[in-house]
Amino acid sequence: MGKAIKLGVIGAGSAVFSLGLVRDLCLAESLYGSQVTFMDVDAERLEMIQRLAVRYADELGVDLRFEATTEREVALCEADFVLNTALVGGHSWEEAWRHEAEKLGYYRGLRLQTNFHQYGLMLSLARDVERLCPNAWLIQSSNPVFEGCTLMTRETGAKVVGLCHGFWGYRRLAEALGVPPDEVQWEAVGVNHWIYLTQFRYRGEDLYPRIDEWIETRSEEYWRTFRGGFGDTQLSRAAIDHYQRVGLMPIGDASRTFSEWYYHTDLETKRRWYGYLGGFDSQIGWEQYLEGLRERVDKIQRAATDPSARVTQIFPPEPTHELQVPIMDAIANDKPGIYQVNMPNNGAIEGIADDVVVEGKGWVDAAGVRLLHVGKLPDKLMYTVLWPRIFKADKELATYLSGDRDMLLSCVLDDHQTRSLEQAQELVNTLLCLPWNEPLAERFGKDRLECRLGEYDLPPLEEML
Repeated sequence: MGKAIKLGVIGAGSAVFSLGLVRDLCLAESLYGSQVTFMDVDAERLEMIQRLAVRYADELGVDLRFEATTEREVALCEADFVLNTALVGGHSWEEAWRHEAEKLGYYRGLRLQTNFHQYGLMLSLARDVERLCPNAWLIQSSNPVFEGCTLMTRETGAKVVGLCHGFWGYRRLAEALGVPPDEVQWEAVGVNHWIYLTQFRYRGEDLYPRIDEWIETRSEEYWRTFRGGFGDTQLSRAAIDHYQRVGLMPIGDASRTFSEWYYHTDLETKRRWYGYLGGFDSQIGWEQYLEGLRERVDKIQRAATDPSARVTQIFPPEPTHELQVPIMDAIANDKPGIYQVNMPNNGAIEGIADDVVVEGKGWVDAAGVRLLHVGKLPDKLMYTVLWPRIFKADKELATYLSGDRDMLLSCVLDDHQTRSLEQAQELVNTLLCLPWNEPLAERFGKDRLECRLGEYDLPPLEEML
């Protein structure tokens, strides 16, 4: 028999993620008897998720209890674990902001709006966890994991661990080299979305020479014929270019949306580096992602409204390969294991401050989560990638916490798409004048705004998640 837990899920209206979580919980026998409280501000979506979760567990004969609430404190009360999946404003706010930023010359926009809203949510949530369930682990699964977890662990005493599935890119690389992914010994470290293979071996063989051979003999043919999905960029021209410049292979998002700026200047350039879709975050790739998301949400909604449908036939009880449930199980039931996590560095990587959240392998058991020691990374990687990236994160967090308008402007001026001071100033003004950004306007000096909301040609707002 295992130990049941009390889990609070914040942002549970994210239908695709929440249903995957339910599937993983139903497959974790040692967590049977647990109580899951779904929380979201969207009561309609929330009710749908709870109803599906109850049906799913009933069809499998699993002892799990599911509740729903729109009150965060209810979800946190006596929780052993808190899982945050929330995206403030959903994709509708993101798309409207992108629309305005592109009109000012910022192709595909900037993430400042999304990040700042997320910081506010994450910080208030961590403070509530510290107050209401101080022994709980707060598992952060929505972006930005790097900055958000760094903010929460610096500003509160909450026990925070960040999770991201981008590290699975190592498996795509192994497959291309003809190596069984399950038999590879690997280590990918850095900061979230900027992680690099420091170890990659198969039966004692260093696989980096095989990567170099693939580049020399097979890459051009692969790039010429590749017609894969929007997420398959592990072997893209961008990934290989980045590897050859920094000396270690980027994994997952490090080869995708968050790598060098010159891969992303316009659609034609993105197609050169990422293939015909232009990568995950081009206007083509992103729309494909959103369309796939709409289809999956529609499928979930149809299942929820059809009482005769067997949910387990529509969504078979197969593991999602996400780490949230295995890590909760490892802590609650003392099942020691090694998992990819985001935690305060605390000496794991030399040359990075202890209070910066880094990503790497961590030992998880009843005592909690502890990063495994990495040691020194190559100077080239530190100077060209990690230190600049950490500085950017520190500056953005300091900007948010200070509410300093000049620092906000400086963040925009740092962007490679900024061509003038006036352009940056107008972008900041536009950001703070958007109707849903009033909390940001209050933080960064509402009295200095020149709002012309009537002139904004905003697209219809639609909640995607």
